[in-house]
Order: sequence, then structure tokens, then C-alpha cells
Amino acid sequence: MAIQGPIPISFDQVFPHGCFLVGQAEQVKDFDASTNGRTVYAKDRTTGQPVWQVPVMDGDPTVKASQKTVAVKILSATEPAAPPAVPGLPITPVEFVEMTVTPYVAQNGRLAYSIRATGMRPPRTKQAPNSKEAAA
Repeated sequence: MAIQGPIPISFDQVFPHGCFLVGQAEQVKDFDASTNGRTVYAKDRTTGQPVWQVPVMDGDPTVKASQKTVAVKILSATEPAAPPAVPGLPITPVEFVEMTVTPYVAQNGRLAYSIRATGMRPPRTKQAPNSKEAAA
């Protein structure tokens, strides 16, 4: 098969309605390598970069409440910095860069996806189409 490893995907394909930070970035533990009293942190197999995890809420209004919060893993040598908070909003909008998705079969036997990125930033503003393009 030609596709091997993580599949590149755009932020807009994963979160067409945007997403919001609902927690802090935490370094992912490697439970297989850790022993009693000694914590080992996970590294990406391909890049060797440390793996951080950030919980986000999907902005899609059609997603069930139980499926709204997902974890995005960020590959970064240092702790990823959250974008600045937006005054008046209780949660912070975020956009991820250089995203990939890896499908896998979860323990319940269903298809699931691991979402990874190399960084996060404030969301870009969407450009409104100009009047000539909208009329075409």
C-alpha cells in the first residue's frame, strides 16, 4: 500500500467549525517504558520529538456532547505555548499547524483517529470572498 504512517490533513478538514482549548498542554507519558518511581515521556517514532497532548473542544454544533472533547498531540522539543486568550471568551480559540491523522482500531473494536500537529497558533481570520468572486 502506498500510504504508510501519518496522513497529512488540513486543520479545516479536521475542525471545519474551529476548536477551543479546554486544558493545558501536558507531556505524554510512555507507560510501557516507565517503571515504578521513574517516569519516561513519549517520543515520536519518526521524528524523535517529545509528544505533548492538548485537550480541545470541537466547535461543530452537530457533534454529540460525549464526543466534543478530543486530544491533539503536538510534536515539539519544548512545551507548546497556547495562543493568547480572547477578551470576553471563557475558552481560547486555537488552530493547529502541520496536522496529520493516523487511523487505528480502538479497544472497543471501532475505528478511531490519532490527531497530531507540530504546533498551535491563534486562528487565522477567514477571508470573505470579494464581490466579483461571489457573483461568479
